[in-house]
Amino acid sequence: MAVENTRHVPVLVNKVMELLNCRPDGIFVDATLGEAGHAEQILERSARGILIGIDRDDEVLKLARMNLERFKNRVSIVCGDFRDLREITANYSGKINGILLDLGLSSFQLDSDRGFSFQHDSPLDMRMSGRGKITAADLVNNLSQSELFFLLRDFGQERFAGRIARRIVRARHTTKFTTTGQLARFIERTVPRTKIHPATRTFQALRIKVNDELSALEKCLESVPEILCAGGRAVVISFHSLEDAIVKKAFRLYSDRGIARLLIRKPVMPAQEEIEANPRSRSAKLRAVEKN
Repeated sequence: MAVENTRHVPVLVNKVMELLNCRPDGIFVDATLGEAGHAEQILERSARGILIGIDRDDEVLKLARMNLERFKNRVSIVCGDFRDLREITANYSGKINGILLDLGLSSFQLDSDRGFSFQHDSPLDMRMSGRGKITAADLVNNLSQSELFFLLRDFGQERFAGRIARRIVRARHTTKFTTTGQLARFIERTVPRTKIHPATRTFQALRIKVNDELSALEKCLESVPEILCAGGRAVVISFHSLEDAIVKKAFRLYSDRGIARLLIRKPVMPAQEEIEANPRSRSAKLRAVEKN
C-alpha cells in the first residue's frame, strides 16, 4: 500500500499541550502515535525532551517517521500495542513526565482500504495491524445470532442489535458479507435512520471486537501510575462512551487511592469552532490526571 503524506488534524491539541505541561527536558510517551500530529507539538514544546511513539499499525508509522524526521535524534518509534506499555517503556519506568492516549482512528486509517469507514466501499477487514487474525467479515459471517446480538449490544450499544443480528444470520443463507458498503446498505434497509448513519454502531462494535480495544485500554491504564514520575501527567482522549467509562473509572481509582489527582473534574470536549474545522473531533472527550 502506497503511503501518501496527508496531514492528520490532531484533536484538542492546545488543551493536550496545556495539560501535558511539556517541560524542556521531559520524557513523553505518545502511546497512539498515528500520524504524529500530537507528537510533533510535544517535541516542539520540549526542546531537549525525548518521545517514545507507539502504534500497532505499521503502515501509519511510515507516515509518523516522515513527519518526525527533523526530531529523529529525540524520537524512538515502536510498532507495538499500548496494552504492552509497561514492557515497552521498561527502561524509563518511574521517569516518564507525560503519557498521551488519543483513542480515535487516524485520518490515514479512516481513508484506507481496511474497512474502518463505510463512506467508501472497501474490504470488511477493520484490523489495525496486519498481524491480527480475525477480520470483521469473519465475525459477520460466522458468529451465531446470539453472539452477534451480544456483540452489537455490548460493544456498539445498538438498540436494534436483535433485529440486525437476526437478519444478518438469515441473509447469510444466500449472501456472504465481504465489503463495508454491502454491510452498510444492508443495515440501512434493516433499521430506521436516525441522526447518525444506521451502520455506525455496528461498525463500532465490530472494530472494537476485531482489535480487542477495551481490554487493551484497561491493561494500558493499569500500568500508567507505575511508569509516570512524581508530577507526571496522563492525558486520554476517548471517542465513545465505552472508552470514556473505562478512563473515568481508572482515573477515579487513582484519585481514591491517593495515587494521582484529577486535573479536570469533567471531560473537556471540542469547541464548536474545532468541530466545524474538523468534524471527526465532534465526539472527543479528554480526561487528565497528575501522579502524586
